[in-house]
Amino acid sequence: MKIYYEDDIEMDVIADKKIAVIGYGSQGRAQARNMADSGLNVIVGVRSGGNSWNMAKEDGMNVMTIEDASREADIVHILIPDEIQATVYEQSIEPYLTEGNTISFSHGYNIHYGYIKAPNGVNVTMIAPKGPGAMVRRTYLEGFGIPGLVAVEVDATGDALDIALAMGKACGFARAGILETTFKEETETDLFGEQTVLCGGVTELIKTAFETLVEAGYQPELAYFETCHELKLIVDLIYEKGFTGMWKNVSNTAEFGGLTRRSRIITQETKKEMEKILEEIQKGEFAKEWTLENKAGRPMLKRMRELEVGLKIEKVGSKLRKLCGLEK
Repeated sequence: MKIYYEDDIEMDVIADKKIAVIGYGSQGRAQARNMADSGLNVIVGVRSGGNSWNMAKEDGMNVMTIEDASREADIVHILIPDEIQATVYEQSIEPYLTEGNTISFSHGYNIHYGYIKAPNGVNVTMIAPKGPGAMVRRTYLEGFGIPGLVAVEVDATGDALDIALAMGKACGFARAGILETTFKEETETDLFGEQTVLCGGVTELIKTAFETLVEAGYQPELAYFETCHELKLIVDLIYEKGFTGMWKNVSNTAEFGGLTRRSRIITQETKKEMEKILEEIQKGEFAKEWTLENKAGRPMLKRMRELEVGLKIEKVGSKLRKLCGLEK
């Protein structure tokens, strides 16, 4: 495992290059501002006259259309949503790429699954923070940063890794450390983590535990506190101290109960299902499913969003978050 820190990275390789950040959402805004504040020549490429255009202008950024930014830039850093990247790339970026340019990403999805292909002579790199855009910006301003990942899919110029690392350093990632990986590894582990733990697994666990208590006759408000509200406290402990540190900070009763019962919740059958999900990701089956969902207008996602809003735990949670001052 190779980890790069600030002293390992030279900035000269991109000192005279123009970097177009395509998209000005959470990551686009944070990374563009960090690189600009680090002294790089940054252009923001967005749709003319939209909210992102106005926001970037207000932030003092050099703003252009995606086409003009791509034409001007030596490095095109694509930070728009996965599902629209291929179309935007084909229509507004690829026609303006020339030999020696670099296309860069913060997620390997479209490169790994073949939805975006670079012309000959163009570098394909990735520099990805392991945290949301708000944290990327906040930690940078605080004089630190969050860890990042770096990968090179195509090294057409012989210095693609140096270019990507310099961008990561400018964003503040090298202050915490930049881990070298591949597009394949980053994409597949990222999707797996989202689906089985971070977004899919944890919400289903919370929802099912909440429903179990409510159906057994317990107050919904108490069920929410026990299965959802307090989760942040435990996750924060694990984040800061690991599993063993967390166990030391809960009661002996909680430790014994958790250690003796957890394998009854996450069983070998659960692990087998996780392996199936990973296989779907590795074979590109999930990517194909997501592509078809978008082509159809996202009917399944829209329906699932409607169902999620209607869940009892959401209604109870909204009321309690307002009482706790977490939600207006």
